[in-house]
Amino acid sequence: MNNKTDKSAEVLETKVEVLENGPLLVYGTLHVTHKDGRKEIKNKTTAFCRCGASNNKPFCDGTHTKENFIG
Repeated sequence: MNNKTDKSAEVLETKVEVLENGPLLVYGTLHVTHKDGRKEIKNKTTAFCRCGASNNKPFCDGTHTKENFIG
């Protein structure tokens, strides 16, 4: 076993938090597959859009504040 620490290979426990009137926050390591088939790995905290108005879907870009999103 290799004792060398590789931060890119670190897997974090997953936790989900729904923010009132805001995004869905997911903490941990995620494998995201986009609708065009492109894949990416997200680490730490990822904010997913719930209002539907983000210009960076599926991720939140803060547009919910301008849209007065309630949810």
